[in-house]
Amino acid sequence: MPNWEDVLEEIKNKSREYDGKARGTIDEIRRFYLGKLHTHTQRNIIAYYSGFLSKPGIAQSSIVDEDKNGFMMAVHRLDRSKGLDLLLHTPGGDLAATESIVNYLHKMFERDIRAVIPQIAMSGGTMIACSCKEILMGAQSSIGPIDPLLRGIPAMGVIEEFKRAHQEIREDAAKIAVWRPILSKYMPTFLMQCENAIEWSKEFVGEQLEKVMFDGESESRAKAQKVVKKLIDFSGNRAHNRHIHLDECEKMGLKVHAMEQEQELQDLVLTVHHCYMHSLMNSAAYKIIENHLGAALIKQETRSADEN
Repeated sequence: MPNWEDVLEEIKNKSREYDGKARGTIDEIRRFYLGKLHTHTQRNIIAYYSGFLSKPGIAQSSIVDEDKNGFMMAVHRLDRSKGLDLLLHTPGGDLAATESIVNYLHKMFERDIRAVIPQIAMSGGTMIACSCKEILMGAQSSIGPIDPLLRGIPAMGVIEEFKRAHQEIREDAAKIAVWRPILSKYMPTFLMQCENAIEWSKEFVGEQLEKVMFDGESESRAKAQKVVKKLIDFSGNRAHNRHIHLDECEKMGLKVHAMEQEQELQDLVLTVHHCYMHSLMNSAAYKIIENHLGAALIKQETRSADEN
């Protein structure tokens, strides 16, 4: 199967044939390989790709409620009895939107959903993956912690900071002067919002693991809680953007299938991944939700009048 450079060369060659119309060329090549992946798996495929790596700073490149329209479009006319392979490449995003998208996909495909992670599915993307019956990963793939961010601040970090402040002030009242400017940056009720967000994340992922990935297994709840404890461990993970790779996913108990065990599948998945990355890097697109039939919602950057 074509690698990164092969795909790029194919795009260039096709673009010459089509008088430089690179955008249509990229779409055509991407859909060709997406169709080949479907032919191999005989399962429905929906790709959910964000351009967060090549186009940082676009808020809507994260998971938002609007994305459900893309999933509704992608599900339409699919034979849902064939299950779903969901290709994920996302930095995460809004927890409410994530929960709602998962709820919708479960209603459409019940529990017959596999997450396929060619490279990165962080935060909310990890939550979606944990809501599937199995996660397909390669040596290059990673998920991330599920501790929530509020206003860009780690909720678990806020809780730990408050605990430390309370302890130090109780031991030495003079420390109030040190902690006052730090704690004053937090708005009223922010601590409670952090606590609620943490519990929401834990409950949602724990329930999904117990009822989907570990459904029917003995001690399914205990297995789910073990995974949640690892994924939400702020002090252990060190940072919200920490990459958790295949071997660590296996150790914590997630049902992970190494794509290296099926070379043709891995080659096809990575070729499709390269196609999406080229699409996002070489066009105005910053988010693509697309099925193997070629139906797609493609969100694009808009330029102001002085930029045109």
